[in-house]
Amino acid sequence: MLETIAKRERDFGTPASTSTETVTLTIDGTDMEVPAGTSVMRAAAEAGINIPKLCASDNLEAFGSCRLCLVQIEGRRGYPASCTTPVENGMVIWTETPKLHELRRNVMELYISDHPLDCLTCPANGDCELQDMAGVVGLRNVRYGFDGENHLNDTADESNPYFTYDPSKCIVCSRCVRACDEVQGTFALTITGRGFDSRVTAGQHDSFLDSDCVSCGACVQACPTSSLMEKSVIEMGQAEHSIITTCAYCGVGCSFKAEMKGQEVVRMVPWKDGQANRGHSCVKGRFAWGYATHEDRMLKPMIRASISDPWQEVSWDEALNHAASEIKRIQAKYGQNSVGGLTSSRCTNEETYLVQKLVRAAFGTNNVDTCARVCHSPTGYGLKTTLGESAGTQTFDSVMHSDVVIVMGANPSAAHPVFASRLKRRLREGARLIVIDPRQIELVDAPHIKADYHLPVRPGTNTAVLTCMAHVIATEGLIDEAYVAERCETLAFQQWRDFVSSPENSPEAMEAETGVPAADLRGAARLYATQGNGAIYYGLGVTEHSQGSTTVMAIANLAMATGNLGREGVGVNPLRGQNNVQGSCDMGSFPHELPGYRHISDDVVRGEFEREWGVTLQAEPGLRIPNMFDAAISGSFKALYCQGEDIVQSDPDTQHVAAALASMECIIVHDIFLNETAKYAHVFLPGSSFLEKDGTFTNAERRVSRVRKVMEPKAGMADWEATCALSNALGYPMHYNHPSEIMDEIARLTPTFQGVSFKKIDELGGSVQWPCNADAPDGTPTMHVNEFVRGKGKFMITKYIPSDERSTRQFPLLLTTGRILSQYNVGAQTRRTPNVLWHSEDLLEMHPQDAEDRGIRAGDMVAVQSRSGETVLRADVTTRVQPGVLYTTFHFPESGANVVTTDSTDWATDCPEYKVTAVQARLVTEPSQWQARWSRFSDIQMQLLDQNRQDATATQSPKPEQPKVAAEPAETSAQTLTPAQ
Repeated sequence: MLETIAKRERDFGTPASTSTETVTLTIDGTDMEVPAGTSVMRAAAEAGINIPKLCASDNLEAFGSCRLCLVQIEGRRGYPASCTTPVENGMVIWTETPKLHELRRNVMELYISDHPLDCLTCPANGDCELQDMAGVVGLRNVRYGFDGENHLNDTADESNPYFTYDPSKCIVCSRCVRACDEVQGTFALTITGRGFDSRVTAGQHDSFLDSDCVSCGACVQACPTSSLMEKSVIEMGQAEHSIITTCAYCGVGCSFKAEMKGQEVVRMVPWKDGQANRGHSCVKGRFAWGYATHEDRMLKPMIRASISDPWQEVSWDEALNHAASEIKRIQAKYGQNSVGGLTSSRCTNEETYLVQKLVRAAFGTNNVDTCARVCHSPTGYGLKTTLGESAGTQTFDSVMHSDVVIVMGANPSAAHPVFASRLKRRLREGARLIVIDPRQIELVDAPHIKADYHLPVRPGTNTAVLTCMAHVIATEGLIDEAYVAERCETLAFQQWRDFVSSPENSPEAMEAETGVPAADLRGAARLYATQGNGAIYYGLGVTEHSQGSTTVMAIANLAMATGNLGREGVGVNPLRGQNNVQGSCDMGSFPHELPGYRHISDDVVRGEFEREWGVTLQAEPGLRIPNMFDAAISGSFKALYCQGEDIVQSDPDTQHVAAALASMECIIVHDIFLNETAKYAHVFLPGSSFLEKDGTFTNAERRVSRVRKVMEPKAGMADWEATCALSNALGYPMHYNHPSEIMDEIARLTPTFQGVSFKKIDELGGSVQWPCNADAPDGTPTMHVNEFVRGKGKFMITKYIPSDERSTRQFPLLLTTGRILSQYNVGAQTRRTPNVLWHSEDLLEMHPQDAEDRGIRAGDMVAVQSRSGETVLRADVTTRVQPGVLYTTFHFPESGANVVTTDSTDWATDCPEYKVTAVQARLVTEPSQWQARWSRFSDIQMQLLDQNRQDATATQSPKPEQPKVAAEPAETSAQTLTPAQ
């Protein structure tokens, strides 16, 4: 079974050959046929014959240094290394002969002669390849080496918080160096010295911590000894069982083996057969899981009458009954639509499904939304409109077939590092790269790769840049006319071509607006349109704009125009930020959509859910997150159930969010930590981490992967159980014995999930990509193969409309935001791990010219002011940003990055325009001025609390309910798309 597997997976020694030709050979008397290009070592392994090895691994290219894998080939002199010897037709190979035994023992004896013989006290005892191979070759004594020069007293490097490098146990097999190069693509490690003096070093640095190492763990996983070893294993010893689960960080959705001792995690090891990560990992998923048992975890339900009161610990029953009674009281006083809920992109599909069901069936309203509103809702709208489905088109493996890659508004190295490693591997193989970003991200100029074009777009002008690229493609005859004629709506395409061909959309006409040199823009457009398979990967730097939806449609336009959809190596691929942001959308978390992206106003669809759920559902869409806040301030929205989100820290215009929360009478926060939002809560329900629950996550490639419980919920309930209990307390029964039953209900009601079940996922090796139904029983790796989901693809007019957030005399700089590798989202998890050693505060990146103009130097405290507010950040003076642009992250609540972001949003979906905020920056000289930032949130809270108390003393009559806003616009019939629509 997948749940319990051997700790060490089968290693075939060298990568599999992709050749379609075959050769026949004989190994140890066994005739076999294998693909041409297969190594002798792999051919033997596939026949069940394990040749001894130390330097070989099937995720690395053959190296041939350890000389342990020698074989004998009839008709060939000597004893070649089987890892570097390709098979040939008619080859006759022997892997076990007396001479081979002798040679291998001699080789092993040399290794052991300079290796500590401390196996009984070594942390790798029982999980050491060197130890295993010594047994395999029959080594029984070591004749020499101990009295001469050796490395037994070399000093260990313990600088990295997660692993130790002990050079005394290194056999210089180079596997760690090759893993860093080939798998991770960082090139942080090297072999220095020659012969006996050869050592693994972290480049030119004295320690791993100071080096370019990104702590992905690839070197640790590759090491065949305990030279590179997790500190958790050194402290706890070897695990006794392992369980496969899915990482709860970014949208890559890496599969891991949680190696356990009882209910304690010893280490997380990337699963070799994980179809999203292929055995690779990043620092967060590999090492930063300690937050799950952090002392800050809240393990008891709590209630309080007012946010000025201290919390009171109560039982689960008391907390749930109190929450239910408050919901009922508020609805009786203010109306049914005075309450709502927020689902979580960090929780499982099953838990998210239950929360939207709770709101619709138990609360009786469609006032439900999710954090996808503030990140990728334009993806859903833009791709649904043009292609017919609100999701990416490819697998991550698809990039290995790409010839040209556009990365736009994304920094994969920081936010999606496992995908970035795969992308960098393809780029090293020769694929071309175009980066469209206001900032010089790592991919622009990294070891052994360099972008062909970096288009440093001015924040807010994404739509203009893409329309200019379309202009070049249309006017220079680069459109794939046959593809468009077969696959796309003719009238819409003609109108689009006329629009983009207009001289006003040329790169030269828009150069002053976009800041991108016309020649570079033309070159990039030609490269994408003419050099083979073209793939586009984009992130929040596309969606979090006032024209986010328009830009997503512009991306789809480019892909359709060039025929880059419907096969491997191409596609439109949103890089989702959180582990289940795709799933939260799939499960019906938006106020206008039921699971499967079907509109709530559709009588037939709504009827299916009404029959299954046994209730009558509202036909009108509910409130989006921004509308909930506005309605709260106006007095008609009074209660919120918020699961797994910290909206005070993550949502824009912090003071507006805080004011809205302070205006409510009951806020129920369901989370694992007391976050910024919990400061406004009246009920706190302790949540469960991903290690404490069963279910599924859906990653950015639509891959539904199993999450498996490795320990019991520390607070007594998994999140899905708590949601069911709250619903039961409200009088709407929810009874499930296991999350698999919830998925079965999802499958009954959602056409794209019709064939999904826990059993099917296990049968398919741990994951399946939706749509999975009768038409695609094993899932759908590539979307839109023969036709688009909507039938014919639809080109949309993407007229550029400047953002209201433009630089002015008062606010001459443009602030944009993003993420950094070691931290994650609002930092609730990663801030409670040693990852803070790399990034302990949010920094403000500023171009040297802007810094000089303001008398600012690196390390100075800088006040950043917008029309919404002011915060203080430490300056990082760098040329990564262009003049006139500032950049910061939002991982630490103390930085208050969202205090300055404004209420400007995407015209179609209300996704906030985080990426463009007009600001001024000035040097802060008095320590008291910037030290006060640490208490900013407390000050805001007390001001709002005082106002709330004053309001509470007055007798209030129920206010009329706010009119509901329109749902995401229905598919626009024409191609003239403007914010007015």
